[in-house]
Amino acid sequence: MTTALIILMAIVASVFFIHLLMGKEMNIERSITIDKPIKQVFDYLKLTKNQDNFSVWNMTDPTMKKEYQGIDGQTGFIYKWDSTNKNVGAGEQEIKKIEEGKCIEYEVRFSRPMKNVGTPKFILDSFGSDKAKITWVFSCPTKFPMTLMKPIFQKMLGRDLEKGLSNLKEVLEK
Repeated sequence: MTTALIILMAIVASVFFIHLLMGKEMNIERSITIDKPIKQVFDYLKLTKNQDNFSVWNMTDPTMKKEYQGIDGQTGFIYKWDSTNKNVGAGEQEIKKIEEGKCIEYEVRFSRPMKNVGTPKFILDSFGSDKAKITWVFSCPTKFPMTLMKPIFQKMLGRDLEKGLSNLKEVLEK
C-alpha cells in the first residue's frame, strides 16, 4: 500500500468513527425563570403567534411571508413561514400536544435551507405562585455529514434558545 492510500483510509476511518460518536439525534435544552405566575406564562406561550415577540428566528426577518391554519393555541394549529433570509428559510410548525400549564409540543418541518423535522417543546414548572421555570427543548435527527458538525450546531442553536428565552422573560416581566 502506498502512503497516500494509508492516509486516505485513516481519514475515512476517523470520519466514520466521529460520525458514530456524535449519534443520530441532536437534543438541546435551555431554561430560564420568569417572575410571573405559571398560568400567565403558559397562556402566552401556547399562542404560536407570540413567538414573533421573542423567538430569534421569527425576529430575524420581520418581512417573511406567514400563513396560519387552525386556531392558535390549540392542537393542530399550523404556522407556515417563508423567508429569503438563509438563516430563517422556510417551513411550518404544528402544535402537536398541549398539556395545560405544563407542556406545549410542536413538530417543525423545515423545507429550506435543509429538509428536516424537529420536535421542539416548552416545559413549564412552577416555583410558588409567582415564578415559572421554562425549559425550551429542541430535538431533531442528524444525518451524515451533518453529524460531524453537531457540536457547532448545538452551540449555535443553544445560543438562539437562550436569547429567545431572555427575550421572553423581558416581554413577560415588563
